[in-house]
Amino acid sequence: MTAYVIARIDVTDYEDYAVYAGQTIALAEKFGGRFIVKGGPQNFVEGDGPGRHVIIEFPSRIAAERWYNSPEYQRILPIALSASKRDLVIVEGMN
Repeated sequence: MTAYVIARIDVTDYEDYAVYAGQTIALAEKFGGRFIVKGGPQNFVEGDGPGRHVIIEFPSRIAAERWYNSPEYQRILPIALSASKRDLVIVEGMN
């Protein structure tokens, strides 16, 4: 079943965050991931939210978890954690 990594992000250090973000596409692709949303303009129609949203599609929850727990991602994760405030979830889609 397809799974999605959904991140709600407020970037606090744009320079450092760019170092992290510049590595994420190739790494997600290595685990079968595909970015659906990566920042971009947003229009809040109800409530408010963070400055940035990211959605990555993976072929399965297991693939998404492998990506997140991989040594390669864990190596760059501290950059994201120090350069932003964020919530990140893995959600299974509907098939």
